[in-house]
Amino acid sequence: MHHDSLFRIPGYARLWSSILLSNLGGQITMIVLPLTAVVLLNASPTQMGLLGAMELLPFVLFSLPAGVYLDRIRKLPVYIAGELLMVALLASVPLAWQFDLLNMTWLYVVGFGAGMVYTVAGSASQIVLTQLVGRDQLVKAHAQNAIAGSTAEVIGPGIAGILIKLLGGPLTLLVDCLLVLCSAIMLKGLNLKERVAPPKHSHFGRQLQAGLAFVSSQSLLIQSAMVVGTWQFFSQMALSTQVIYAIRELEMSEENLSLSFMALGIGSIASGLTGPRLSKAIGPGPTLLFGVGLTGLGWIQLALFKDQIPAVIGFALMLMCFAAGATLLFINFLSIRQSVTPAAMLGRMTTTMRWLIMIPAGPGALLGGWLGEHALMSTPILLAGIGSVLTASVGLAMGSLRHLRVLPQTPEA
Repeated sequence: MHHDSLFRIPGYARLWSSILLSNLGGQITMIVLPLTAVVLLNASPTQMGLLGAMELLPFVLFSLPAGVYLDRIRKLPVYIAGELLMVALLASVPLAWQFDLLNMTWLYVVGFGAGMVYTVAGSASQIVLTQLVGRDQLVKAHAQNAIAGSTAEVIGPGIAGILIKLLGGPLTLLVDCLLVLCSAIMLKGLNLKERVAPPKHSHFGRQLQAGLAFVSSQSLLIQSAMVVGTWQFFSQMALSTQVIYAIRELEMSEENLSLSFMALGIGSIASGLTGPRLSKAIGPGPTLLFGVGLTGLGWIQLALFKDQIPAVIGFALMLMCFAAGATLLFINFLSIRQSVTPAAMLGRMTTTMRWLIMIPAGPGALLGGWLGEHALMSTPILLAGIGSVLTASVGLAMGSLRHLRVLPQTPEA
């Protein structure tokens, strides 16, 4: 599979490098923030669930209005501003810790702010990619970007593990700030001629309705949103409790936990390389459903075989299944979504779809935390696994994804 054609597109190498740096930073955050909560602040499972929910809340609150605004303005400045806000949020954690002000409320605010960045700047970044590479190269570009993400997943945890040992959790976030800052500087130099279509209705509410109406008119969008939304519910249930489960139940050290996260990268790279071929062979719909089921199997083995399998191996295996499955799921979900949407509708479709799939995520995180505290700590992880496998089975039974063998053509309306 040759990816060189993408790097011939002016600016793509710069965007790809920025994504790599940003993802490296994101990897460190993903490990260090929950560790800071569990180890330094002694958070309960319920508090961890709440931290997860705070990161997800901005998706529900801001996705839709962000979509309307993104269709009216240039996306690149929004993307850059998001990276800079992220730098400020992350820097606040070691500062608060230094002055003895760090508590769970502080982390909730940081989580909420990070969620805002992912919601608004994240949508902008997806559209910047489409504008840069063109629609015909999207599957290839998503796969190539997944490789940037996976590279970060392989190197990031190792770096995080070393830094946690040398500096301790909070100070590690300063290294993270530096990476994200470099990513923003690279984006600043991107020469992107953005076309902003003047909206037909400049009325905000009507534009919002037009976006919702478009999505609800496409049965493929609705069905894929139902499957991915249900999967988000279960995955957040597991994600909100798996770090606390690893530290307290599996008694993993911070360094071992950090190193096991390298398995995320191995899983994503495997999917990034084989995913496009698999989509060609069995179709984007079945590949998406296969990804959902695969993540479930990882959680099931972590919850059921914790006494049979050494903790580091079981946890790493779960992360590998999660990354491989989620990569297959999202490469295909993004491609399906964009292939049925005309250009003028891309911003609103992207944010409407993200909104639909994220609504179930917050309740999933809260329920996971609550179950982790009031039942066994492995309960939310086991339920997430069973739920994901069932979701994939129901998706197969519903039919329209099962029969999706090739991507639909865009109606350029």
